[in-house]
Order: sequence, then structure tokens, then C-alpha cells
Amino acid sequence: MPSFFSKEYITAKASYNRWLVPPAALAIHLSIGMAYGFSVFWKPLGNALIGQDGKALAACSAGAATFADKLHGTLRALTATDCNWTQFDLGWMYTLFFVLLGCSAAFWGSWLERAGPRKAGLVSTLCWCGGLLLSAFGIYTHQLWMMWLGSGVIGGIGLGLGYISPVSTLIKWFPDKRGMATGMAIMGFGGGAMIGSPLATMLMTKFSTNINGMTQPGIWQTFVVLAIIYTIFMISGSLGYRVPPSGWKPAGWNPPNNKNNNNMISVNHVHLNKAHQTPQFWFLWIVLCMNVSAGIGIIGAAAPMLQETFGGALIGHADLGFADLKKDESLLALAAAVGAGFVGLISLFNIFGRFFWASISDKLGRKLTYIVFFILGILMYVTASYMTGSKSLALFAACFCIIASMYGGGFATIPAYLADMFGTQFVGAIHGRILTAWSTAGILGPVIVNYMHDMRVEAQVPFSEIYAPIFYILASMLAIGFIANLMVRPMDNKFFMTDKELLAEKKLAHEKFISTKETIGKAEKTPLITFLAWSAVGVPISYGIWSTIQKAWILFH
Repeated sequence: MPSFFSKEYITAKASYNRWLVPPAALAIHLSIGMAYGFSVFWKPLGNALIGQDGKALAACSAGAATFADKLHGTLRALTATDCNWTQFDLGWMYTLFFVLLGCSAAFWGSWLERAGPRKAGLVSTLCWCGGLLLSAFGIYTHQLWMMWLGSGVIGGIGLGLGYISPVSTLIKWFPDKRGMATGMAIMGFGGGAMIGSPLATMLMTKFSTNINGMTQPGIWQTFVVLAIIYTIFMISGSLGYRVPPSGWKPAGWNPPNNKNNNNMISVNHVHLNKAHQTPQFWFLWIVLCMNVSAGIGIIGAAAPMLQETFGGALIGHADLGFADLKKDESLLALAAAVGAGFVGLISLFNIFGRFFWASISDKLGRKLTYIVFFILGILMYVTASYMTGSKSLALFAACFCIIASMYGGGFATIPAYLADMFGTQFVGAIHGRILTAWSTAGILGPVIVNYMHDMRVEAQVPFSEIYAPIFYILASMLAIGFIANLMVRPMDNKFFMTDKELLAEKKLAHEKFISTKETIGKAEKTPLITFLAWSAVGVPISYGIWSTIQKAWILFH
């Protein structure tokens, strides 16, 4: 008998309702997506240690004047218990998240294809939630290295496995709607912070205590509660995974025929070991890297970018620049609230862009969809550079909402693009390897934006003029991605597996073949269990949307 955790055990009958699988994927992606929202902890953690005078202790890197001094301070902060952490110290966790995500997805992608999504989802749960608990202990004992190890390294591995766990499964359940299916799941990763950030803020307030007359939020308690909540959701999602039997297809759908339909959609399969030998792999790697690099750096700096560019115009004082606001804490706080609303607005577009653009790609085709991304993205960055001079806040915000939607859409469309090029047999593992482009972009994009920003500040360039040249650099990165996308051609037949090789791989992957007695793609129904499954993920998504809309509303009022 197959093991409860095995791929054979979760292979469904041909009549299984495939609409039960996306909620399982969303449960995992909404949980691990909180990685995007960890910045909500930076300020509280930076004031965690309170002195006898009721004031926060100095930072471990206090007095640092150079980058080397900051690194030295961070090394001290890893084990010191008598000084506070800075955002620079904590921000390395964000880097660890996405570097480890890409590396673990690439390294264990082939194992996932053979072990199945249930086992991968449970390992992801153990890593992500176990990492949160280790981080909680690190916060309690004020040991930064435990946070880096817990959430950054162990949690980052969980991110990688959880992120790619549903990709291959959803593409096989929805061969007729590949983009829409992956868009639904990956939308959850973008929406994780939308739910987790307000929840974490509420929990920190609930667990807050008073130390020497200064309120201290309950950070380690919040990590423990989040670990419990995410464990429940992720285990439920992992156990809800089902894989289709080999050869399954939905009722009334016929696979595309290259001779009569679309030669950009492969009907054969490329082996994982040959994927990196194809030019398509590297062109798509560049496509993803450039699309993410051009978005992640500027999205990460969205709030300060808006405040520095528009200054007092955000709060009805058009005559005041950002330098003037810095002199008045009350005005700066009002501008910061508008900046937070801007972040909320582009977060919504980032999330829904994942579903919208991926679904559109089912009609337009993946290559044309990315052509739209790059051309429209270049136009938006050029337009935004002009808006910094004209001080048109509405058009400026609209540009970055569109950019954010295509940033998210790029993540959601790439799995379907890979399935079109390489077939579905190893698409999860190939997707894992292509995510190293995300790891690279996670460093490249922010470094370019932050370095250019700091250099222009040092050169005493007016705040309102800092970002215009940066936008042109990001537009040029999109141009590189545009050229790489144009170079993508149909796969050469020499890279495809033979029928004999494919059959051998299906056996190694423990795939169950459809019995002639089973019905292929029986008409889909929505029984009570399907309604409950969608409600379980729909309620927290609705909560997150409402919280984000409330923040975004500030931008217009």
C-alpha cells in the first residue's frame, strides 16, 4: 500500500473536482507570502531593548560612518544582547528569504516532481513555521543570528518548496487554463503580506507590555501565534493536494496540435537535465530577471519615493519640499501616512495583476503578454520621470500601479510560459531552477535603486529630482528583457524526450495511469466541500483587501 504522504496515495480519480486544488495551493501561498510583510517588524525590533531611563538602547552599529562600519556593527549585532538592531541588520533577512527561495526551489525541484506536492507542502510547513518559532526564541533572547537562521535560512527553504509545490500540479489539472491556474496560486504569495501585516500589527498591540514607562509590542508572542495559524493553514493545504492521473484532460478539451494550432506550445516534454542546455531556458531566465529587477527595487522604496518626489504636495502644501517636511515631525507623519496608502494601492495591483495578466496570457499567448509587459513598462517609467517635474500625483500613482500589476503578472505568467516551452513533465523542477533569476533580481534591483538614490542624495540633488534618472535605468532593464523575449523560439525537436524515455520518467515519478473504466474529465460540480474550501481562503483574502483599501484611501483623501 502506498504511504499516506506519497504521490500514489494522492493521485485522484479522473472524475475528481479539480477546483478543490487551487484553494489548497492558496492556503500555502497565503501563509508563506508573509515574507513580503516582515518589514512591519523592523521598527518594533529596532527598539526592543529599553534602558532604565525608559529610552531605547543605542544600536549595535551606533556611530557607523561607512559601509564597512555598518557590516562590523551587524556582525556584533548577531550575538550582542546589550544593543538594539537596525533596519540594516534586520534587512538581511529579506535578502536571505529570496536568495534561499530561489536556491531551494532549484535544488529540490526534481525531488518534488517525484515525491509529490503533499510531501513538499508538509516539509515547507515544517521549515517555514519551525523557522518562525526559532525566530521567536531569538527575539525573546535577543539573538539576531537565531532570526537569520530561523526565518531567513530555514524559513527561506520553506518558501522555495512551498512556492513551487502547486505549480506542476495546477498546470496538469488545468491544461486548458494554465495561466489562470498558476495566477490563482501565485496571487496568494503576493497577498500573504496583505493579510499577515495587519494581523501581525493587531497581535503586537494585543501582546504589548509596558517597560519603564515605554510600550513594548509583543513581538515574540506574535511570531508564535503566526506560526500556529500558518501551521494549520499549510497542513490543510498540503493534505488537500491531489494530482491527476497520467493522461487526464478536462471534458471537451483537446490538446493543441502544433501543425494546426500554436507551435509555441509544445506537445512533447524536455527532460530536466536538458532544460538548461536550451536557449529558451536562458532567454526566459533573462526575461524574468529583468522584469523582476525593474520592479522589486522601486516597489521596495515606494513610500519614501513618493514622499521625496512630491513633498508637501501630498498634504496640501505644494510650496514645501521633502527637506522642509523633515524639519516638522507632524507634517512628515502626515506625508508618511499618504506614502503608506500608496504602498497599499500598488500592493493591490501587484496581487490582482498576477491573476489578471496570467489569465489574459491564456488568450494572448505568453510571448505576446511579456511583449506588452516590457513595452508598457518602459512607457510607464518614462511617463513617471516626466510626472516628477509636473507634480501630477494621480498620473504618477497610475504609472506605478500598472508597473506593479505587471511585476506580479510576470511571476504568475512564467510557469505557464515554461509549460508551453518545455512540456509539463518537469515543469515544476524547471520553474524551480528559473527562480534563481528572482534571487538574482532580489539583489540587483534594490542595489541599483538604493545605490543611485544614496549617491544622488550625497551629491545634494533636490529630493524631487532624485528618481527620474533611476526610472530610465529601470526602463533600460525592461528593454533588455524585451529583446530576450523576442529571441524565444519554438523548442527544437532534438531536446524532447522519446516516448520510451517519457514512459520511464512517468514511472520514476510514480504516476498512475487512467483505467479504461474511468471517465476522463467528468463535468465539474461545486459541492459543499468546494464551497467551504474556497471560503477558508476567501475570508482572509477579503480581510486583507479591506485593510489594504483602507490604507490606500488615504492617498486620495
